Amino acid sequence: MKVISIVGARPQLVKLAPVSAAFADTEHEHLIVHTGQHYDADLSDVFFDGLGIPDPDVHLGVGSGSHGAQTGSVLLALDPVLEREKPDWVLVYGDTNSTIAGALSAVKMHIPVAHLEAGLRSFNRRMPEEHNRVLTDHCADLLLAPTEEAMRHLAAEGLSDRSELAGDVMVDICLRIRDAVLAEGLPAPVLPGGIDPARPFLLATLHRPDNTDDPGRLAALLESLASLPVPVALLAHPRLVARAEEHGLELDRGSVHVGRPLPYADLVAAVLASSGVVTDSGGLQKEAFLLRRTTTTVRPETEWVETVDTGWNVLVPDPHAMDPDAWAGTVTRAAPTADPGTPYGDGHAAKNVVRIIEGRDAKGRRA
Repeated sequence: MKVISIVGARPQLVKLAPVSAAFADTEHEHLIVHTGQHYDADLSDVFFDGLGIPDPDVHLGVGSGSHGAQTGSVLLALDPVLEREKPDWVLVYGDTNSTIAGALSAVKMHIPVAHLEAGLRSFNRRMPEEHNRVLTDHCADLLLAPTEEAMRHLAAEGLSDRSELAGDVMVDICLRIRDAVLAEGLPAPVLPGGIDPARPFLLATLHRPDNTDDPGRLAALLESLASLPVPVALLAHPRLVARAEEHGLELDRGSVHVGRPLPYADLVAAVLASSGVVTDSGGLQKEAFLLRRTTTTVRPETEWVETVDTGWNVLVPDPHAMDPDAWAGTVTRAAPTADPGTPYGDGHAAKNVVRIIEGRDAKGRRA
């Protein structure tokens, strides 16, 4: 069996690591196509180097652009690759432009498509990611859901016959890196100047368009972070840096100390060293949950509802509208004491993915 994984952004590269390793333990041929959606080395190259992922077999090099231009560029570049390789399956990951483009290219060539991380829903139709994940689910042949909640969403949309509960491959890689960090005593992560990892600090990221594109919204969020009573290590995504410069906003001020995005092992080490996380990233919400650090998510909703239901994550749509003491109390709150269980699986999701795909025929049906 030949399977092509199509990836292009940091979260997909993290998910790719355990899947690639699982395929490496089989006789199947697994090829990697990197679209180049994230072309910044901090968001791409370091993950291949740091997670032991084989170099991509094909790099499309699409780079940046509007959603339409980027999606179209991936489609244009991907069609001849799939035509040449003729895979038995195309595996797409998550909710990016690379995801929907990969799915569309494959289904138009009648190549079975499996969607990893299927069934997630924010129900916020302003998010480009929401459209990508819904459209991908409805055109894919096999839906690999990470959670029971995702399975319920797929059932509600009439997709039960194509859905399988695989678990979340992010658990596989996050727990493996966590154990290595704790057991091997790896060097402390490279944190922004002014952050002492031996003292309480918050780890923060911001990158979503709803939080960065409007200058008033971004200014208010930065002011809220700067006003906190503990240091904030802001790992600045290229999008955040570009928008702050465009809007004339200073990132490094007050409690905020700015650094670059971290390689994955360093990110895990930084979360473990922190006293809490402030983010709008779906992946970091879940990683903080797995690493047992409280999270404050500056969004009105989350796809990872289990993090909220267990009390480890709190949604704060507008920190600037809160009383400053209440805002500070939220981000520095104590961790819950109840056992949150394992809503994202037991760390063997990647092997489940391979097993489930093996159990499907050439048309995506259960063999």
